[in-house]
Amino acid sequence: MKFLYYDCFSGISGDMNLGAMIDLGVDVKYLNDELGKLNLDGWKLDVTRDQRHGICGTKVTVVQTKHEHAHRHLTDIYKIIDSSALDRKTKELSRKIFRKLAEAEALVHGIPVEEVHFHEVGATDAIIDIVGAAICFNALNVDEVHVSVIETGGGTVRCEHGVLPVPAPATAELLRNIPIRKGGVDFEATTPTGAAIINVLGKVFNKPVNMKILKTGHGIGHKDHPEVPNILRVFLCEPEELTEEGHEAVLLECNIDDMNPEHYDYISEKLFSAGASDVFLSNIIMKKSRPGIILSVICEKNNVDALKYIIFTESTTLGIRCFSFQKETLSRTFETVQTLYGPVTFKRSFYKGKEVSFKPEYEECRKIAAETGKPLKEVYNNIISEIHNKRRNESA
Repeated sequence: MKFLYYDCFSGISGDMNLGAMIDLGVDVKYLNDELGKLNLDGWKLDVTRDQRHGICGTKVTVVQTKHEHAHRHLTDIYKIIDSSALDRKTKELSRKIFRKLAEAEALVHGIPVEEVHFHEVGATDAIIDIVGAAICFNALNVDEVHVSVIETGGGTVRCEHGVLPVPAPATAELLRNIPIRKGGVDFEATTPTGAAIINVLGKVFNKPVNMKILKTGHGIGHKDHPEVPNILRVFLCEPEELTEEGHEAVLLECNIDDMNPEHYDYISEKLFSAGASDVFLSNIIMKKSRPGIILSVICEKNNVDALKYIIFTESTTLGIRCFSFQKETLSRTFETVQTLYGPVTFKRSFYKGKEVSFKPEYEECRKIAAETGKPLKEVYNNIISEIHNKRRNESA
């Protein structure tokens, strides 16, 4: 598994994103060739090396080679994308980002999405930024995107509707329910286009993650600040589990005897999404011989408040027990192994540097079973047997 970690300490814009993607390894010629499939005239990419505060990176500018007069509707954007020679995944992702952007503008202005027509959505540079983001994301072939707190900036910004406070109304709407920070710099650090890209690509926001950095990309922005470099930093990462040295964790528990059992699955999903390491249920007999359930949640200390809130609002419990304890874990790494069914991700677990287990990811085995029609246990056993034989032959 690989993922991108967007470190938006100085915001995000469409051109900064393109710069970071190129800096991570997306080939400029490939990007230009793919964008050329849009059959859109009047633009070119200016890609240069630049720096802010001594940090080097890639700066991208979408240069318009002819003046654009028309204001496009969302349907016009869709026609450009759908009639292009781009692949299906890129078309779908591009449409999704544009839809989010148009929905935000429609909500702000109180009009239907179909009636949204304005320069910011229709401009060629916005099309290149958004379709370019989709091309780069698919080219990097990552599984998901994690995002830090996003700096929105400060001051005001001039747009078609006049001078507006930062973040611009559409940007604020796109960043709803996403952790932000305001006023770290005195300019518009996050643009509507950048906010739309991160809204669609982002899956995990401002959550601690143990990661191994494979590569770092710096997208240089067009602003200058005396203290904060105008840079979008993006890491290409693999997950890195905690080592076996151990750390302090928290166990949250509550007894429940008056709740619809169908609700436990929903609560568990919400708890996992909010950062719980584990959620499990235990049967107990409570007062008056009533059968009940202990809901147990293991989590890190910084997630306690958010998980308590979910338990109190989604369950019928009136109290939660909180225990701090020492959590010892194996260190784990992930690697892709070629098998008779194709590439499969394996998890390796170690104790004090010695491997104690090596097994394929369950979800990938399940997918193979569904696609081939073979029993899951047969798929799993065949993969394990093949890999064990390969490793035995390699060590012989």
